Amino acid sequence: MKAEKSPIQTVMSWIRRQPPKVKAFFAVVTAMTVLVFLKVIVHEHDNLFIASEAVHALGISLLIYKLTKEKTCAGISLKTQELTALFLAVRLYCSFVMEFDLHTLLDSATLVTTLWVIYMIRLKLRPTYMEDKDNFPIYYVVVPCAVVSLLIHPSTRHHIINRLFWAFCVYLEAVSVLPQLRVMQNTQIVEPFTAHYVFALGIARFLSCAHWILQVLDSGGRLLTALGYGLWPIMVLLSEIVQTFILADFCYYYVQSLMGGQLVVRRSLSLYGSSFLLRFHDYIQL
Repeated sequence: MKAEKSPIQTVMSWIRRQPPKVKAFFAVVTAMTVLVFLKVIVHEHDNLFIASEAVHALGISLLIYKLTKEKTCAGISLKTQELTALFLAVRLYCSFVMEFDLHTLLDSATLVTTLWVIYMIRLKLRPTYMEDKDNFPIYYVVVPCAVVSLLIHPSTRHHIINRLFWAFCVYLEAVSVLPQLRVMQNTQIVEPFTAHYVFALGIARFLSCAHWILQVLDSGGRLLTALGYGLWPIMVLLSEIVQTFILADFCYYYVQSLMGGQLVVRRSLSLYGSSFLLRFHDYIQL
């Protein structure tokens, strides 16, 4: 006798059968609902950014557990870890020379753990590294981010080099997960801890995006003026939204798989960028 589905499973199954436009509508409505909920319960919205960094650190901790306990780095993108270390290092530099605060300490801890993951993949667990699957050319993201940072950067009173670095790390963070998604596309099987890590990145990106949106709303738009003039404030918000959008599809199917008790999940993601279109299907083994 077939097991009876729970109401949540029934709703998720119904949503899965809907066309992409309907799914996109529900995604927007869900995101707006969560934003309203966060606005009501979180009075100090800077805590959302701290929570974002904490969730990112939790995701790195899951990778560390995988590397130390399972002695394998299969399914992990070394390039994503290197891009993460790069934008964290640049952001730390900006923090030290522009504004030293709690975020500087959190970023320092995340950078140290990310460097440790890189060390384990490159040296200790190199035989298990899927180098042929981790084939996303990183210059596809580094070069465009550098070029855009030259064209669009903060208009504050800081030194021009610091402003360029600030813009570069914002743009690079938005797309640093792309190599990891390419690995998932190529392997078509994602191990549990890697899936948990990518899901944690998705939650972290959403919290960071929510932080900026709510800050702008609370300030009546004055925060955008404080960030500078021109296109830079818009690019900051756009970068946050892009980060969230890249991982939104993964997070949806991740939650769906947990609720539905499925072992293998098929998903597709479309990312529209200024110079490329990335479409892929992958399977998550949870």
